[in-house]
Amino acid sequence: MKTLITLSLALTFCTAAIAQQSFDNVEIKATHVAGTVHMLEGAGGNIGVSVGEDGILIVDNQFAPLAGKIEAALRKLNPGDIRFVLNTHWHGDHTGGNAHFGRLGTIIAHDQVLTRLAGRAGTERSALPVVTYQDRITVHFNGEEIHMRHHGRGHTDGDSLVEFKQANVLHMGDQFFNGRFPYIDLGSGGSVQGYIDTVAKALAQVPDNIKIIPGHGALATKEDLRQFHTMLTTVTGMVRKAIADGKSLDEVKAAGVPGQYKSWGAGFINESRFLEICYN
Repeated sequence: MKTLITLSLALTFCTAAIAQQSFDNVEIKATHVAGTVHMLEGAGGNIGVSVGEDGILIVDNQFAPLAGKIEAALRKLNPGDIRFVLNTHWHGDHTGGNAHFGRLGTIIAHDQVLTRLAGRAGTERSALPVVTYQDRITVHFNGEEIHMRHHGRGHTDGDSLVEFKQANVLHMGDQFFNGRFPYIDLGSGGSVQGYIDTVAKALAQVPDNIKIIPGHGALATKEDLRQFHTMLTTVTGMVRKAIADGKSLDEVKAAGVPGQYKSWGAGFINESRFLEICYN
């Protein structure tokens, strides 16, 4: 557990350090997903956007220094007001722009997002969620039923999956890293088994032709999510067996992951870190 706390603190400091860097060269790329829904990519978590006659709704908002660029990209999609800001969880690469966008629209998130943001030193009042929920909440906006659902502990203890019913789009936040090993923040109440269970629930509940915005990685399909779930169950099953056989963490790391998943460690979480999270 000491190692996990160290990792969690290191990642927190890393996020803070990134937030201090220059984002001058970051470009915000907009991609139409379906219906009213678009995806913005820049630095940090992918942003979901609904634009229409009611104005603008966003899901997550990356790092604070990018808020101006993100707002400019939103204005190109729609000149209307930014009415709602939905947070999939509390990490700074998804909520760094809350202080800026919280002055323009209403922030909605799970209860634990408010708890964790409010408990972080230096969080501005405008960055805090105004509306929170425990299990599910629905926002009716731009002709969409937008469902936010919490399936229990996973990436953190306050994750939301955001489904745009009419557009048939699901934003999964960091409950889905497309083609990459995920970061599961055990220090923020996350759970490896809970993470897997949430992915399984998403697979069971969404139609085959849904488009999925991952927290990190390219716009995805249900098949991409299915492959992600297979990776999770394969690697964690391997680690569970190693633990049952009395293997140490170092031995698990030495054995590594199956060959087909070696490339998945090129993202934020490498193979060694992912195995450590699973082992613990």
